[in-house]
Amino acid sequence: MSTQRSPRTARRGAVLLAALAALLGLALAACGGSGSSGQPSAQAPPPQTLTVSAAASLTEVYQGLAQQFQAANPGATVKFNFGGSDQLAQQVVQGAPADVLATASSKTMQTAVAAGKIQGEPVIYATNKLQIAVAPNNPKQVAQLADLNKPGVTSVVCAPAVPCGAAAVAAEKAANVTLKPVSEEQDVKGVLTRVETGNADGGLVYVTDVKSASGKVTGVDFPQATAQGVTQSYPIGVVTGSQNAQLAQSWVSFVTGPQGKAALQQAGFTTK
Repeated sequence: MSTQRSPRTARRGAVLLAALAALLGLALAACGGSGSSGQPSAQAPPPQTLTVSAAASLTEVYQGLAQQFQAANPGATVKFNFGGSDQLAQQVVQGAPADVLATASSKTMQTAVAAGKIQGEPVIYATNKLQIAVAPNNPKQVAQLADLNKPGVTSVVCAPAVPCGAAAVAAEKAANVTLKPVSEEQDVKGVLTRVETGNADGGLVYVTDVKSASGKVTGVDFPQATAQGVTQSYPIGVVTGSQNAQLAQSWVSFVTGPQGKAALQQAGFTTK
C-alpha cells in the first residue's frame, strides 16, 4: 500500500506548521524583554534636570560632585547657576527657577529663609576662610593686609554685599587696616581673575579659590583670616516649590554626606 500523502493533506500540514511557527514567534516576541532570569527588564528612569544655584566659590567642587551624582542617579542632569550669594538669594526670592540654593554665608541664605523660599532649616556643611591671592612667587612681597596699601601695589576685593566682601570688611576691621581697592567684584571668581590676569597685585579670596587656580596665583595667609566674622559658613537647602524636590533632597544629602565631604576637604574647605 502506498504511504504517499495526497496534495490536499500536504497543504493542510503546511498550513498547520505555518500557524504553529507564527504562534511560536509571537510567544518569543512577548518574552523578548526578559533577561536570562526570566524577569522583565527595568524601564529607564525619566529624565530630570536639577537646577542648583550656588556660590561662585563652590564652582569646581560642585562640578566634580555633579559627575558622581549623575552616575549614581540615571536620568538626572545637574544644571548650575553660579554667582554671588546675595544675587542668587534675591533671584530665589523673586521666583527664579531653582531646586537647590547653596550660599557662602548664613546671612545671605537667611534672605531666602525669611521669604519662605527654603524648605525646613538649611544645613551648614562647610566653612571657608580668606587668603591674599598674589602673583606667583609674590613679586610685590605681600605678607599681610597692610601690604596691599603699599605704594605700587593694587588690590581688589568683593563688594561688601557678597560674603567674601563682608569677610574682607571684617578682616580689615580686625587688622585695623582700610584697603583702597581698584575694584569691588560681584563674586570671588571676579577677584581671582583680576589677580590671575595681572590687573591687580593682590586680592582677598578664599583658600579654596587659590587652590583651584592651580599655580596661577600664590596664597598668603594672614592672622585676621580666623577672626570673628571673617570665616564663612556654607548652608544649603531645597527651594520651596521645587518641581524636583525629591531629587533636590538627594543632592543635599549627597553634598553633605561622605562623598561630598571628601570632595570638599580635597578642595580646601573645612567640613562640619
